Amino acid sequence: MQKILEKTLKDAIKENQCILGTKQVLNSISKSKLIVLSRSLKTETREKIEYSAKNSKIPTLTFDDTSVKLGKLCGLQFRVSALTLPKISANDITSLKKESETQ
Repeated sequence: MQKILEKTLKDAIKENQCILGTKQVLNSISKSKLIVLSRSLKTETREKIEYSAKNSKIPTLTFDDTSVKLGKLCGLQFRVSALTLPKISANDITSLKKESETQ
């Protein structure tokens, strides 16, 4: 999952098409097409985001590492616990989900 996710995230960050942070993700679920959550996200917050995403029929993807690693994967110098991609193609979502299932 690393390579496709890394490319997708770096492109989204570069084009300013990525919303970072748990509060911002919760506030922008209706605009989202895919939500990525790090493994180190607090259980309560994770459940809140997943519940809202499920009700809005937005797919979620769990990044199986820490928020520090997710931040580095995005090319950022800070930790990222949750992010949403409002302008990702359906093909990219499918590729990311397939790759995450094979790991």
